Amino acid sequence: MPWLLLALSVWDLLFTINARWPSRNRVLLGPSFFASWLTIELAPFHLALQIVLVGLLVWFGALSAWPGWLGLALAAVSWVGLFVMVLQGRRTSVTLREAVVEVTGETPGPRVPMSKVVFPFAFKRKGVRRIKDVEFGREGGRRQRLDVYLPTEARPTDRRPAVLQIHGGAWVIGDKREQGLPLLNHLAANGWVCFNANYRLSPFATWPDHLVDCKRALAFIREHADEYGIDPDFVCVTGGSAGGHLTALMALTANDPEYQPGFEDADTTLQAAVPFYGVYDFTNRQGGMHEKFLGMFLEPWVMKASFADEPEKFHRASPIDCVHADAPPILAIHGDRDTLAPVIDARLFVERLRAVSQEPVLYAELRGAQHAFEIFGSVRAVACVEAAERFLQWAHERHLGTVPAELAAIVPGNLNEPDGSVTPAPATASLGVEN
Repeated sequence: MPWLLLALSVWDLLFTINARWPSRNRVLLGPSFFASWLTIELAPFHLALQIVLVGLLVWFGALSAWPGWLGLALAAVSWVGLFVMVLQGRRTSVTLREAVVEVTGETPGPRVPMSKVVFPFAFKRKGVRRIKDVEFGREGGRRQRLDVYLPTEARPTDRRPAVLQIHGGAWVIGDKREQGLPLLNHLAANGWVCFNANYRLSPFATWPDHLVDCKRALAFIREHADEYGIDPDFVCVTGGSAGGHLTALMALTANDPEYQPGFEDADTTLQAAVPFYGVYDFTNRQGGMHEKFLGMFLEPWVMKASFADEPEKFHRASPIDCVHADAPPILAIHGDRDTLAPVIDARLFVERLRAVSQEPVLYAELRGAQHAFEIFGSVRAVACVEAAERFLQWAHERHLGTVPAELAAIVPGNLNEPDGSVTPAPATASLGVEN
């Protein structure tokens, strides 16, 4: 028993250490990410399970020799690390409230049931129905499909707000059935009609096929507004990772004929955007991505082009280089421990967009958060879902003209720098970075 306790504690401590300092090694990057992500977002469950298992081993005599005592000490270190992750997850709600309060006000929005944290993979919400596999286009003989989440009482005569969700997966994997489900179910439970779309994936697809498909889905949504009971003049977009990249570009390239072949006249404007942990730079100008990101992945798999030969193509695919004054309101959310989409690029994107945008550009940087932190119902995910709903609801109320006058205008805020200093912000709301 003493040696079993020691082995278990070493194993648990390694996971806790990896969660705090995930590897950026090319070989270990994937496994390290998955291990740290699940450890961080399921920290309360890990902590409870470890305490129970160690308690059982102690009960059966694991402290009868020195390996058991060493194992108990290591377990205590792991518990402290996990407890810190729990506290950081709870702090997320404060960070997000501070990031959006200037436009949403202090009035709280609808809450996600706590059962979604206790049962984090139970996505379905009462009062929500799903229409699966609606065809919105065809490309290369393949049907392109989306799922629709809407209130059970929704009628075609309604004019409800709509949101398009774009899944992530590094532009090569992913599916509409896997991502965005906590947010879409929460929005649908509160009156929204939500669309979760698939798009062509690399290496079969070549950039900008992915963006073209997302715009085609948006055009389909507007064309079928009466069928689904939505307001065609109010559609928003959200997505994470590669989906966050596409979300940002959807917001920044509205009605660009380059990305609308065959449907150039379709209205692809958006009224708000919420990118989660997006990839904002295809040139890796700040070196945040792994050094092989361009040469071994992006060039041969996604872009089918060389950055050295066609740099402009990579810049046009980078949201950082596409910012402009007419961008819609944006709430960007990112984790400071993200090993797949560097947070320094998110900061630069927000900084550049704020310098030119006429609309609010809100940013929440979440301490202790990895990539993919809102995929299932963790404490952090629930806070993100509720904040996104408040932001999108504010945008909708402003569209309807029902927002209080003091919230309808863009309110100046403070820009919290990553180093903890505070400097005056432009009139595009606050940069919510945890200190």
